[in-house]
Amino acid sequence: MSDGSNTNSSNRDGDEPEGRTARFRRRIREWQIRQHVARGLAYGVGSGSVSLLVLWVQTRY
Repeated sequence: MSDGSNTNSSNRDGDEPEGRTARFRRRIREWQIRQHVARGLAYGVGSGSVSLLVLWVQTRY
C-alpha cells in the first residue's frame, strides 16, 4: 500500500516548470511592453519640448 505521495509530487514537479516558464515569459512580455511605452512617452515629451523651445526662440528673434 502506497501513500500516493510519489505520484502527486511527480505530477506537481512536471507541471511546475511549465508554470514557471509561462510566468517568466509573461513577465518578460509585460516588461517589454512597459519599456516600449516608457520610451514612447519619453520621445513624445522630448519632441514636444524641442518644438516649444524652437517656437520660443523664433518669437524672441
